[in-house]
Amino acid sequence: MVARGEEVATVLGAAPTTGGQGRDDDAWARLSLLADVSDTLIRTLDTGQSADHLARLVVPRLADWATVTVLAEDGADQLTGRAHRDADRLADLDAYLGGRTAGVRSQSALVAALQSGQPLRLADGNVAVARDAAGPRVQAAFDRLDPTSAVIVPLAAHGQVIGALSLMNSGVRPPLTDAEVALAAEIARRGSLALDNARLYTRQLQVAETLQRSLLTPPPQSRTLEIAVRYRPAGRHTLVGGDFYDAFTQADGSTVLVVGDVAGHSVEAAAAMSQLRSTVRTLACDRPGSPADTLTRTDAVLTMTGFGTLATVVVALLDRTPAGGLLLRWSSAGHLPLMLLTADGRVRVLDTPPERLLGTGEPSVRTDHVAGLRPGDTVLLYTDGLVEQRHDGRRATIDEGVRRLRAELAELGGVPVERLCDDLLARVLPGPADDDVALLAVRCRP
Repeated sequence: MVARGEEVATVLGAAPTTGGQGRDDDAWARLSLLADVSDTLIRTLDTGQSADHLARLVVPRLADWATVTVLAEDGADQLTGRAHRDADRLADLDAYLGGRTAGVRSQSALVAALQSGQPLRLADGNVAVARDAAGPRVQAAFDRLDPTSAVIVPLAAHGQVIGALSLMNSGVRPPLTDAEVALAAEIARRGSLALDNARLYTRQLQVAETLQRSLLTPPPQSRTLEIAVRYRPAGRHTLVGGDFYDAFTQADGSTVLVVGDVAGHSVEAAAAMSQLRSTVRTLACDRPGSPADTLTRTDAVLTMTGFGTLATVVVALLDRTPAGGLLLRWSSAGHLPLMLLTADGRVRVLDTPPERLLGTGEPSVRTDHVAGLRPGDTVLLYTDGLVEQRHDGRRATIDEGVRRLRAELAELGGVPVERLCDDLLARVLPGPADDDVALLAVRCRP
């Protein structure tokens, strides 16, 4: 029978080998581990998942248990990944990690490794310095983990230390050899790049989402109109997109509704969305006119300012008629058709001939369309993320998606408008969205 320490040492070359075949096996094991690190960590841009993956990759091949600490910009713990070869010890590991009160700054060994930028070895009694003074419960959990040796390897990318990989052995497993420490350093180098990319991505995503959500303001409400809005970011794209909604009241009391979609998924798309949304609102408020006029002037401004991307937009205007009813006027720049859910439960797709998208730099004729509304009627504006979803393993066409949306909307007649939006999203998007979704529903109050 081979002892646990001997088994792992043989796999990674810590134990002496005999003959060329043993050295070849050792080299293959190292290369296999490094390949697993590169292949696994490149698959995710989530910092927490990357930290957990890195810890699991080195356990048990290099250590009995491991932690991956990622630092925030202020030097405090941002998050910690962990793994243990014995599933029964994970509770103790979590208790130790969760019970630490002062984080990285209280762990002298970890701080020393971070400051030096070099791997730090701890063995025998010295390994106890890896435990911080967070109270008897945390110390007891640490003692049950039975650490007998440790190596703390800094994680550094682009000249900056971003965290540490801590490799811990327990019981009879011997300390890491020089070869294994060198291997751990290479693993840390590769893992650092993946973790730094994930951190940068997370920061960029947060900036884009903050920008986007800050612009998606609550809609106005009135005695005659009830407006509900929803925004759901994509669950599969790497960044947020340029989907947006807007609703505001003009000086004459009419209500303007806008839904649009800027091409792309990036911070640039979110910034372009901000520019487009502000331009539409400013022009509509500065010189109120028909939706077609607003789109024509918007396109001219975008061309003069070098907008640099394409966007679909629909602008709708709700106004009272002389007889006291409500009139819906709208114009679409390549956007999806509005839907009208009447008070008696019928659904009309307000389809119109396609007109040019915004941002092409080419002049285009814009057309207004008109429909009368009655009390209890609901108008729905949305972006393509609501209709171009995957079903049965394939992406639905726009026509298929519009038909499905129409059928689902028909079953929600009489449902309060806020609940209607939630139910519609739950029915059409039961899982992660393939694309961003902006949704605006307006109901004519009785």
